[in-house]
Amino acid sequence: MSAADLAAGSKRPPAAAGAGAGGPGARGRTTGRGGRWRWLPIAPATLLLLLFLAGPIGYCVYIAFTDMQLTGQTSASFVGFDNFRRAFADAGFRNAVVLTLVFTLISSILGQNTLGLALAALMRRGSKTVRSVTGAIVISAWVLPEIVAGFLLYTFFSKEGTLNALLDWLHLPVQNWLYTLPILAVSFANVWRGTAFSMLVYSAALSEIPKEVTESAEVDGAGGWQRLWRITLPMIRRSIGTNLMLNTLQTLSVFGLIWAMTRGGPGNRSQTLPVFMYDQAFNKSLIGYGTAVALLLLLVGALFSVVYLRLMREEV
Repeated sequence: MSAADLAAGSKRPPAAAGAGAGGPGARGRTTGRGGRWRWLPIAPATLLLLLFLAGPIGYCVYIAFTDMQLTGQTSASFVGFDNFRRAFADAGFRNAVVLTLVFTLISSILGQNTLGLALAALMRRGSKTVRSVTGAIVISAWVLPEIVAGFLLYTFFSKEGTLNALLDWLHLPVQNWLYTLPILAVSFANVWRGTAFSMLVYSAALSEIPKEVTESAEVDGAGGWQRLWRITLPMIRRSIGTNLMLNTLQTLSVFGLIWAMTRGGPGNRSQTLPVFMYDQAFNKSLIGYGTAVALLLLLVGALFSVVYLRLMREEV
């Protein structure tokens, strides 16, 4: 190519952006046209969520601001925040809030979380037979329907149940656990039933820890507790947060287990928020008030979720 041709080429104006078929402008136009139809694959799922999730929640929000009742009423009227003011002034509601927090702390945060981690760590070091037998026993409690597990634990903790039979055989004092310590009885029952989920979560998390890390720490003289606090827990921190959030939300909504064992009694000594809500809405026919309590329970779960998500936001 001659010098004149080079000079002529240098004087040509630069090509407009996107003028070619493969230019950025063409890609942008293609993306813009395709973007109009991106929502189509998720449209059915979105419609189902709006229909079966957002719809009922919206209707419950409406009911919570009315005086709707099951019997003795022809139409419901709007009462504003009266149901919520009534809840905060109700000693039964405040008692249910306290018992719900105690039940969640004992059975979920301390019980299922700690026991699940311990079982996962022990199974990792056990033989294949031990892992299989332990996993089958723990998971069998988890797969039982909640109402069935409730009746089984009722027979275990009742006055003539298995626990007192074992204590009597050991010549230890017996008592009616469902009467003297009802909230502890239902808490331990929930631990027995729900620990399998935590065990599975932590088993998967522990399997992702490189063996070289723990072996190096062991060679450097780190003991078992040091390895747990300095290596294991920091490396599975996000799994701990996820497990705590899911377990807490599930425990806050436990109803069938408590209803089968104590029905919130004796008195109201094991009446958590779901049981209190059911009692107000269906036993006393106060649908509006019971729905307001359900929304407050939903708010409690949302607060727990926000706390856990903020704790999980920071990277290890």
